[in-house]
Amino acid sequence: MDSSDSPGSLDFGSPGSPTATADNNDEGVGLSDPTKTHNRKEMLDLVNRLRNTGVQTDIDLPLIAVIGSQSAGKSSLIESISGITLPRSSGTCTRCPTECKLSHSDSPWKCIVKLHFSTDSKGASIPVRLVHFGAPITSKSSVEDRIRRAQHAILNPSTDSNKYLHGDNVSDENEVSFSKNYVSLEISGKGLADLSFVDLPGLIASVGRAGDERDIDLVKSLVTSYIKKDSCVILLTVACETDFENQGAHHLAKKYDPEGKRTVGVLTKPDRIQSGDESSWLRILRNETEPLANNWYCVKQPGSQTLNQGVTWEDARRQENEYFTMTQPWSSLEPRYQKFLRTSNLTERLSVILSELIAKRLPEIQKELMDALQNTEAELRALPRAPSNDPVGEVLHVLSSFTRDLSRRLEGTPEEDGLLQTIRPHQQAFKRAIRETAPNFVPWERTPKGRQLPKADFLANEGDDKGSESESESEFSKKIYINEVFDRAQSARTRELPDNYPFVVQKAYIEQFTQQWRQPAMELFDNIHAILKVDLAKLVEEHFAEMGKGNAKQSVLMIVYDHLDDAADRTKQRIEWLLELEQSPTTLNTHYYSDYKDKFLAYYKGCRENTDLATKLKVYQSSKGPFPRPNYSDSITKVLSGLAEIGIVVKAEDLPKLLPSDPMEAALNIMASVRAYFQVAYKRFADMVPIAIDYEIVLGLEKNMDKALQDGLQITGPEGYSRCRNMLQEFSSVASRRQDVQKKMERLQAARQELKQLM
Repeated sequence: MDSSDSPGSLDFGSPGSPTATADNNDEGVGLSDPTKTHNRKEMLDLVNRLRNTGVQTDIDLPLIAVIGSQSAGKSSLIESISGITLPRSSGTCTRCPTECKLSHSDSPWKCIVKLHFSTDSKGASIPVRLVHFGAPITSKSSVEDRIRRAQHAILNPSTDSNKYLHGDNVSDENEVSFSKNYVSLEISGKGLADLSFVDLPGLIASVGRAGDERDIDLVKSLVTSYIKKDSCVILLTVACETDFENQGAHHLAKKYDPEGKRTVGVLTKPDRIQSGDESSWLRILRNETEPLANNWYCVKQPGSQTLNQGVTWEDARRQENEYFTMTQPWSSLEPRYQKFLRTSNLTERLSVILSELIAKRLPEIQKELMDALQNTEAELRALPRAPSNDPVGEVLHVLSSFTRDLSRRLEGTPEEDGLLQTIRPHQQAFKRAIRETAPNFVPWERTPKGRQLPKADFLANEGDDKGSESESESEFSKKIYINEVFDRAQSARTRELPDNYPFVVQKAYIEQFTQQWRQPAMELFDNIHAILKVDLAKLVEEHFAEMGKGNAKQSVLMIVYDHLDDAADRTKQRIEWLLELEQSPTTLNTHYYSDYKDKFLAYYKGCRENTDLATKLKVYQSSKGPFPRPNYSDSITKVLSGLAEIGIVVKAEDLPKLLPSDPMEAALNIMASVRAYFQVAYKRFADMVPIAIDYEIVLGLEKNMDKALQDGLQITGPEGYSRCRNMLQEFSSVASRRQDVQKKMERLQAARQELKQLM
């Protein structure tokens, strides 16, 4: 059969050419050529060292898995390869995997037994735990009992393994009937092949009355978990005493290795072939039926009766050699197929296959390892920080980090979604709302809809005059006409001289707009308060969400909200104070006030006395430049020049002041005075309210925040240490997860060190 690579499979190479006879020696049955290449041993030793780190839990390491149905002769095959005796009487030998790591060594023979736990009694995954089960064994006669005890320990994961190591009476009752946890045997000595494999429980066809039907699927699942991996060499044992098609292990192997690229077949119990069936089994051995890339082998192990007679392993290998040499049809098998007979040839071939697979897989192993390290590091970083040995220092550090970050955000950051950037639109909306409360004086009597005020050019850069071309009914109704102002002024007079009117008139109009300022001011405060509350919640989440069980986050959030509420109370008091100040009209900004009063008076007069004049003056002021000018522009220029000649220097917009006296002069003065004061007061208020809010609740939020947190959390008092420790106490699930990930990291790092030594 062609053994070249195919997609999704591995090619282990073609069979070698070991000798057709076994070279017996006194050290054991798993014989190896002492001249075996150093590279092969190096590859096998590397994987053994990697498996010692436990990294096979995390990455796919090459291994040989021995599978077969119950009574397929697996145990005898393992004994013949390893040179040890497996326990048979208790029935536990096939109830958990047994890992055998054989290593050729010039040192005296020894066996180290370990227990590998990765699941609990319910089959749930647990952190990988490797337990040394007793001191190294130096006598082969002691191995069987140690393995039996180790298997009991594996089947009882909740019990201290020392009970089974040293106990005199070990009960056959176990917590589990089968287990994924396994016994690991590290065997070294002269004459041993450099080989590693895992003996898996035999597949079950049926269970007796006392058995559990679930064990059938449990064992099948266990075997599948090994052989489904592409880097697993399947050592398939098939007993010749049972019809080939009825052996479930073959069907399972074929399911996961349909092309036979990574399966090595072993025919056992050839002495029990039914008369007349020899040819069908020979066709399998010759790879004519059910062909495999690495062929089929046939071995002959001593039967139970022979073992009971105390036959030595050396005698067993000699008897195997004699059997294939003297017994038909094996003795007459073509020479090219003789290399597929005997345990020694199988062992040699398995060693070659495994070492070549390791060498081929090495780059992939390195990549898988580095990827696993990278992913595990990321997983560790994603976990919350482990509780500190200095809980007070840790909590103070987090609090300090929180307050620094808070200060930075309150001072302002350049991000588009920064705190100040979020607040600014609300400040601008507040200013517009205040500006829109300006009294809308009209310098003529109420007239039918249609007559409009022209734009006040001196307000063009302030955005105060909307100057719309058409007015809605609501805007029309908000106007304050000059006759209304005059009537109000007249009704307010008491003992004043003629042409004098009490200040109460101006004050009444001023109060009309200042009383409207409370709502926009409080809306600005409410909006900023809400923004700060959301921002604080985000900041607390960033710094405290992963602290302990979440209690710290809730406590901190309540404290900072209380601190925010205190600042909010102070801010509202400031706003109320500013509103109260505006109830008494006053200003020291006399120049600004007088300038605006003169401009509004001229504007109102011009609109009232001669609307056409106002329009012409407006056109005159805007028609400077090389463009054609209206005819009346020259006349206006002459008037301004003539006045200048007699010492009266005025601007074009001042010309309405020269118009004849108006009976509504007093009302015009009141209108101009109130409107000018609005310009002074609104700008003052539109500045001071945002400044006060910023000072008290934005920048002011940082003041004493650190002290508020320390006092609120009570971390500096006599109970500070215990309170900080409780704050940092995490969920057991998080601690367990971190421990698992840290142990995984340790395994991966240990494996990386082993790979580095190979470079």
